[in-house]
Amino acid sequence: MAGTFLNENWLPKSALCLRDYSRHKFLLDVIAGVTVGLVALPLAMAFAIASGLTPQAGIYCAIVTGFLISALGGSKTQIGGPTGAFVVVVAGIVAVHGVDGLFMCTVMAGVLLVIMGVTGLGTAVRFIPRPVVIGFTNGIAVLIASTQVKDLFGLRLDKVPGVFWGRMEALAANFRTLSFEATALAAFTLLTLIVCRAVSTRVPGPIVALLLATAGVYFFKLPVETIGTRFGGIPAGLPHLQIPKFRTDLIHGLLGPAFTVAMLGAIESLMSAVVSDRMSNDRHNPNVELIGQGVANVFSPMFGGLPATGAIARTATNIRSGAQSPVAGMIHALTLLCILLFAAPLVSYVPMAALASILMIVSYNMGEWGEIPQLLKLTKTDISIWLVTFALTVFADLTVAVEAGMILAALLFISRVAATTTVSQVTEDYVEDGRVHILQDKDIPYYATIFRIHGPFLFGATEKINVVTENLHTLPPVVILRLRNMTALDATGLFAIEEVARKLHKNRRTLILCGAREQPSKLMHQAEFEDVVGRDNICDNVQDAIRRAEEVYEGLEAENATTTH
Repeated sequence: MAGTFLNENWLPKSALCLRDYSRHKFLLDVIAGVTVGLVALPLAMAFAIASGLTPQAGIYCAIVTGFLISALGGSKTQIGGPTGAFVVVVAGIVAVHGVDGLFMCTVMAGVLLVIMGVTGLGTAVRFIPRPVVIGFTNGIAVLIASTQVKDLFGLRLDKVPGVFWGRMEALAANFRTLSFEATALAAFTLLTLIVCRAVSTRVPGPIVALLLATAGVYFFKLPVETIGTRFGGIPAGLPHLQIPKFRTDLIHGLLGPAFTVAMLGAIESLMSAVVSDRMSNDRHNPNVELIGQGVANVFSPMFGGLPATGAIARTATNIRSGAQSPVAGMIHALTLLCILLFAAPLVSYVPMAALASILMIVSYNMGEWGEIPQLLKLTKTDISIWLVTFALTVFADLTVAVEAGMILAALLFISRVAATTTVSQVTEDYVEDGRVHILQDKDIPYYATIFRIHGPFLFGATEKINVVTENLHTLPPVVILRLRNMTALDATGLFAIEEVARKLHKNRRTLILCGAREQPSKLMHQAEFEDVVGRDNICDNVQDAIRRAEEVYEGLEAENATTTH
């Protein structure tokens, strides 16, 4: 067992990246780390407040988990910390079991994440279908936005109900108490965030908006609620180590929430790691990443922190700022620690309306709303699974939604695999129709290569298509994907093929699909997949695909000849 763990497959990315580390890379990591640290400050406070805790709990979490996730994780540029995914479930745990219950739950979830990583279950997270994941994120985004309405408009409301319908009724009943100053400040913050995003993705919008809003409150003495007026400010100094109280009477009630936190943490961190891979041309190690996430979540409550996971927006900011290694993530944590030590009094002037505006933008960005039109083009089964997951997340409970989503995923998998089984008689027509699909008598030209998918291409199997783009630079100009033996396709599989098509196109290569059977062909047509690869690049059989490859290659040759002359 010791030999297994000494294997490179179990080393954190920080150890691997330091082998060829240089002074130049360190300088880039410092710039990126400080930038993302400043961006993380308002987000960490906002997530903690929205979860029903103090703002410093979010900062403590970002410091401890941000450092550990970068030091021990399996992704080169991922940033860890509190995220919107946990806001709803954390608020629910605190309301029912108190802060001690939350700390216990976070430790339990951390242990589950470590077990998932050590046992190789990091790759099992992909067995959750795309409609379920989108349903979660849509629902969580709606819930986060609904919790920010009070501070966005400065409503006078002693307690915001935890249930969605009750919350909306209470907000509507008290809307007449809105503060025009808070509303104007929130609108200004939203506008600043939108302008910063439009100007450049490198501009740290949350920091610019927060500084301007805080300066406005300080200099113009605006009568709006701030962190100082609500929480009495943030205590300066290092976070205190305090072992959470372990209460055996809470274990049974926390098993469900701990599983939910672990699953959400695994999904969010691995989704963020995939985004990191695309932006930095790297490949994360999912099992090592989950071990790092797990260890971070075990330690977070010891310093009064929340559950944590990979943060997509902060990870993207880190990469855009020039991060070269996990050192940037560690510097991001140290930047927050310096703010806590030397600038804590200034944080007291941060207005709640500005933090609410930042969270509104976060909830909108995390909602993946652009996926909904694509989902609506798919089968009724996919649409119904998305709707059920979304409805349960918003109107019931996130734990119930996760459990129902997993059950729906299993039932969907069983039904689709069962549908691929066919029994039919072999006739002369069947044999004759199959001739155009066989490869044995076809000459594959040097300017094309053929990959095939064999069996049902459903969620859980989609990572296998990465073999197509593993060595992009060695591929010829035309890639043919043979679907003759692909017996079934779902939304997750379709999305994976789309990603391959886009990656090939980006690298000036053409993807041709051929031989799709009835169910996959029907789904691709419903989803308007021809718009992605081009109608002419979807062929009935491999014979037609080779002819099409010749046309594409001749077109490329003609284009190159024209460019040369």
